[in-house]
Amino acid sequence: MSQQDMFKKLIAHAKEYGFIFPSSDIYDGMGAVYDYGPYGVELKNNIRTYWWHFMTRLHENIVGIDSAIFMHPAVWKASGHTDAFNDPLIDNKDSKKRYRADQLIEEYIEKQEGKIDKEVKKAAKRFGDSFDKDMFLKTNPRVLKIKEKVDEVHQRYLKALDENNLGELRQIILDCEIADPISGTRNWTDVRQFNLMFSTQLGSVSEEANTIYLRPETAQGIFVNFLNVQKTARMKIPFGIAQTGKAFRNEIVARQFIFRMREFEQMEMQYFVKPGEELKWFEYWKEKRMQWHLSLVADQDKLRYHDHDKLAHYANAATDIEFEFPMGFREVEGIHSRTDFDLLRHQEFSGKKMQYYDPETGESYVPYVIETSIGLDRMFLLILSYAYREEKVPNAEGKPEDRVVLKIPPALAPVQAAILPLVKKDGLPEIAREIFDLLNLDVYCQYDEKDSIGRRYRRQDAIGTPYCITTDQQTLEDRTVTLRDRDSMEQIRVKIEELPGILKEKVSMRKLLQSFI
Repeated sequence: MSQQDMFKKLIAHAKEYGFIFPSSDIYDGMGAVYDYGPYGVELKNNIRTYWWHFMTRLHENIVGIDSAIFMHPAVWKASGHTDAFNDPLIDNKDSKKRYRADQLIEEYIEKQEGKIDKEVKKAAKRFGDSFDKDMFLKTNPRVLKIKEKVDEVHQRYLKALDENNLGELRQIILDCEIADPISGTRNWTDVRQFNLMFSTQLGSVSEEANTIYLRPETAQGIFVNFLNVQKTARMKIPFGIAQTGKAFRNEIVARQFIFRMREFEQMEMQYFVKPGEELKWFEYWKEKRMQWHLSLVADQDKLRYHDHDKLAHYANAATDIEFEFPMGFREVEGIHSRTDFDLLRHQEFSGKKMQYYDPETGESYVPYVIETSIGLDRMFLLILSYAYREEKVPNAEGKPEDRVVLKIPPALAPVQAAILPLVKKDGLPEIAREIFDLLNLDVYCQYDEKDSIGRRYRRQDAIGTPYCITTDQQTLEDRTVTLRDRDSMEQIRVKIEELPGILKEKVSMRKLLQSFI
């Protein structure tokens, strides 16, 4: 199965089983806007909670806020968003489709690097144990030719970005013979800049209204509250402020399901440090955030760092944590050393001092900031992509059959235990309801008595339920039930009174968090 086909199946599965729906679906939806269904909202809430607890419960010096979506227009002037929050866009005249010029070039470079990887794999297969990868990369004529082309394009690309040279970006696209994936032609327009902020009016009468913006990021709400939080929570540097919330960007090129949306949710933490110590803390948070991702993704090859080629004007270090989605490696989280840019700009535009007074040294200074910024929707897609499996498993007669299963980490699963009476008679539903009431306040449970037990197992597999509890005739005799494991499909008998302790251990978020202590 191709990666593209896999991605289509994942999207269809998400809708069929109540994870994600197109927004305004009965009106044929809206581009790049989605609603989370019954299981989607539970999974999303669990991911958010896990991140929040990691930040605020495992770090005594990190506290949270919830700032408003609407902010004073001067905030966005100070941050630079009003003047410079743009994407370079290019249109194909034949398909009438619009693309980000930088992404077209980056995808081209990625494809060329993929060709090198293919050459390495072919050579490794041909030469076996005697294969010397480093020597091959340094001497193979085809690899050297591809690498020379990649390096040339890369340098031109970085220079064009630094100089904001839109004409050169278009010329690179033409020189690399990058074609529109829909029309297959290279009939491109000029590259233009497009501001991504949504504007609206604040005021009861339009003539008297002021133009304000839906926030394009949550970070500025943290920066303008820096002193409020520091003083009221009595924080000493270094300390962090965490926040989750909606952000809005008028993405013209929004595609790839929920990976790039116009309305999305961020989970951000800004960590305030003493100037001169920022790079030490940058490395610290790089490692900590990768550990967090690895607690959810066992396959380390699925995750990687990607250092920024071009730093933002406010940064002196930046890296992304990327995950291998069905469409390739893409950014999930960014870690940035933002220097003192934001606080200094707000100090300048507001006229209010944004300094921290250190009582131990007696000095005052504007702190530097390390940012960790993760897209909750992208993290949701990561979990869904990594968890989705199509397997051949034996049925009740021992014959192979297909099953689709979501192997979501139990602590994040939208339903953690399904309570299933084997049949709808003989008192089995009543005992199943008793078990449901016993567990439901501590473990998110679902009761289901419709269809055969095999079909109910498959339905729970498809939504990622890690454990199924079945009452049967033996339950009437000794008050034991069948506990079925989603991943191994193994079944064991346990006593009803033992279930709370067993499930608490298996699905608790505490177990995940303890791995960091």
